[in-house]
Amino acid sequence: MQSTVLIIDDEEKLRQLLAKIISLEGFHVLEAKDGKMGLKRIEEEFIQVVICDVKLPDVNGVEFIKKIKERSPATEVILLTAFGTITDGVRAMKNGAFDYLVKGDDNEKIIPLLHKAIDKSALQQRIYHLENSLHQKFGFETILGTSHAIQQTISAARKVASTDTTILLLGGTGTGKEVFARAIHFESTRKSKPFVALNCSAIAKDLLESELFGHAAGAFTGAEKDKKGLLEEAQDGTFFLDEIGELSTELQAKLLRVLENGEFYRVGDSKLRKTSARFIAATNRQLSQEAEAGRFRSDLYFRLSVFQLQLPSLEERQSDIPLLADYFIRKSAEKLNKPIPKVHHDFLRALQHHSWKGNIRELKNVVERAVILSEDELTTEHLPFDFNSTKEGNVFDLVTVEKRHIQKVLKHTLGNKAEAARLLNIGLTTLYRKIEEYKLT
Repeated sequence: MQSTVLIIDDEEKLRQLLAKIISLEGFHVLEAKDGKMGLKRIEEEFIQVVICDVKLPDVNGVEFIKKIKERSPATEVILLTAFGTITDGVRAMKNGAFDYLVKGDDNEKIIPLLHKAIDKSALQQRIYHLENSLHQKFGFETILGTSHAIQQTISAARKVASTDTTILLLGGTGTGKEVFARAIHFESTRKSKPFVALNCSAIAKDLLESELFGHAAGAFTGAEKDKKGLLEEAQDGTFFLDEIGELSTELQAKLLRVLENGEFYRVGDSKLRKTSARFIAATNRQLSQEAEAGRFRSDLYFRLSVFQLQLPSLEERQSDIPLLADYFIRKSAEKLNKPIPKVHHDFLRALQHHSWKGNIRELKNVVERAVILSEDELTTEHLPFDFNSTKEGNVFDLVTVEKRHIQKVLKHTLGNKAEAARLLNIGLTTLYRKIEEYKLT
């Protein structure tokens, strides 16, 4: 694919000569006689490199770089001038110019310089696409739901994301605390820096300090060489501490020092180290009550809870369940290499009426299990045996059992009602009445 170069110069003969030279190198060349026409070209298609005269009829080329970069950050700009000055050159580079050439020197230098600018533009494009794919994978757009509860939470998280404020995420198991932490990171100015997560409950307490702060060689048995802790890995990025309530009192004191002045020591080391990471903590405990009971340091609690964000339970956002279920059905089918199954309305209704103690994580697991068991349609028979919290009864209710049994028999007979009535040992009229009563399809 040809790279596109735009030449902006009011001197027509010079512009056309430059365009001919560049097009012979295999580039697609566009021309513009002033800044206004140049911006129009930039808005119409992606241009890798702009070669721009400093003195244009309607704008100064040095200042014009800013407008080009605002509209197309990955476009590189090479400035041309008849009378180069150091001041203009410095300003041009500060404004984002790739380089600054004096006319007369450009014939020999322009082509090699152009290839370098194309390479840099391509790199900028790759970075942009990578950041965009990361944003799509981890940004707030990945958090599904239109309910007032989740939209209100997302709105608050977006506002705090652009700051360096420490955040405490509160919510039950499976409400998506790490998903929110990642979204906050990828909406922040630190998005190009590391996102490091540590689950404080997943690591043995005697190893947690080393994991967090790192250790020096010989600090303990098995410590054969120096090791960086996760705090150092998260330098200038975001450090997410999940299940913060599981930290020992001793580690709480050490973490407090980090939050206060960014200072810490590796285990067994006397060298003071610093971190500039932004902290996000999460817990499913009531930390305020833990602090009042003396099980969690109150000073650390206050440091962590500068900005608290309460994540809603699935019960508080029941209207989001169909949307979430559809997403998990599709993802599960893709993962299992199966066609996307149809969904019986009773299956969806059962999901909406269930008491989700494990929140979104539980919903995801239940849906994946159902997709594994299903053939072409998800029905209530694919739900776990103890899945009994529905508004219309439970799996032990005689009406529910009868309804499900009739469904199974009808499926077995491929909808042949006469054969189904024979197998059920009931009259065909009775079967039709049951089908109408239970709204079976």
